[in-house]
Amino acid sequence: MQTVTVRLKISPERFQAYYQGVVEYVMAQSTDGRTIQFPARVLRPFVSHQGIHGIFEITFDANLKFQSIRLAQDGR
Repeated sequence: MQTVTVRLKISPERFQAYYQGVVEYVMAQSTDGRTIQFPARVLRPFVSHQGIHGIFEITFDANLKFQSIRLAQDGR
C-alpha cells in the first residue's frame, strides 16, 4: 500500500460540483509534488460550511486504486 499526503482547500461552492456528481474525481498535488486523482465522493464526510480544509492522508493499493482517506490535520 502507498500513502500520499495532500493539503486540500476547497470552497463550499466548488465542492458542490463534486457533491452533485458533476465532477467525479479530485486532482490534487501531494506534499511531495506528485499529482494524484481520487474519487470526490470520499470527501463527503469532511465537508463543512467552510468547504473542505485540511491535510489528508490517502492510501492506494499496489494497483493505485483508492483504499482509504483520513484527516491528518484540520486546516481551519
